[in-house]
Amino acid sequence: DALIIFDDLTKQAWAYRQVSLLLRRPPGREAYPGDVFYLHSRLLERASRVNIAYVEKYTNGKVKNKTGSLTAIPIIETQAGDVSAFVPTNVISITDGQIFLETDLFNSGIRPAINAGLSVSRVGGAAQTKIIKKLGGGIRLSLAQYRELAAFAQFASDLDEITRKQLEKGRRVTEMMKQKQYVPLNVAEI
Repeated sequence: DALIIFDDLTKQAWAYRQVSLLLRRPPGREAYPGDVFYLHSRLLERASRVNIAYVEKYTNGKVKNKTGSLTAIPIIETQAGDVSAFVPTNVISITDGQIFLETDLFNSGIRPAINAGLSVSRVGGAAQTKIIKKLGGGIRLSLAQYRELAAFAQFASDLDEITRKQLEKGRRVTEMMKQKQYVPLNVAEI
């Protein structure tokens, strides 16, 4: 098994755009060359899970009854959180999901600074234990609603009782989800 982290495909695309413009290649959307999507998909689609038969054939029978995998994690940088820009939309369309990290959450002490509303998984619950799957959906929705309500509540001076309770619940869930740096948790601790 192997893991490849591509840090950072946005900067790679910027450099590729600059070189392409210097070479006078015809620009496309946002001045990127037309084949930048192909370039990223060629890198990322090499990620795979290899079956037993392929491993045995590839190793000339030296490795038996084993599978393998190559996991690719691309990192992209958004400008002002714009996930609709060319490079983010290309990478999102290639991958099986994304974890959207937000500077504002990080600066407010929430770590990991994951925006639950913009983070998506196509694999979803298939990779989770039953208890995590059961709890995860409700917590994710609760956090997304809390952050939206908290942003609105900043401008309101008179909040009704239900809104105050929702905000308090969201604050408690946020505190519960904070994780100390270099202190990973296993499933049993959650």
